[in-house]
Amino acid sequence: MHPHGGCVVSNFIGQARRDEPTTMYGDGTQSHSICYVDDRTDGVLRLMDTAPAITGPINLGKPNELSITELAETIVALSNAAPELKQEPLPSDDPRLRCPDIGRARNELRWEPKIEFEQGLQATITCFESQLREGKWR
Repeated sequence: MHPHGGCVVSNFIGQARRDEPTTMYGDGTQSHSICYVDDRTDGVLRLMDTAPAITGPINLGKPNELSITELAETIVALSNAAPELKQEPLPSDDPRLRCPDIGRARNELRWEPKIEFEQGLQATITCFESQLREGKWR
């Protein structure tokens, strides 16, 4: 994930790091499902190691939803940033709910995410801060 990639997680971390208000689109009640990269990578590797008969889409994500407000508040708290939230209108094409059905991944890959939300988020924040300090991203 790149700090300027446009993802809600990277946007919130970047704003917290710069002590800017956290910009939420909509009222903050829309949900997100955040899956840490190590879990997703494990799922992809398991899928690549399956029999050729296993085809089609298999959702690899975290089947736990949290609101955008919860996500923003957690990132602000873990980043020790100012807790100012700024609301903007929700784009018309933005989904209100995001929660993957990982039933096929559980059944066919024997996979499900293991890393807790805050643990993965803290690791992501630490990685971003390290990369920015080293001048790898601006």
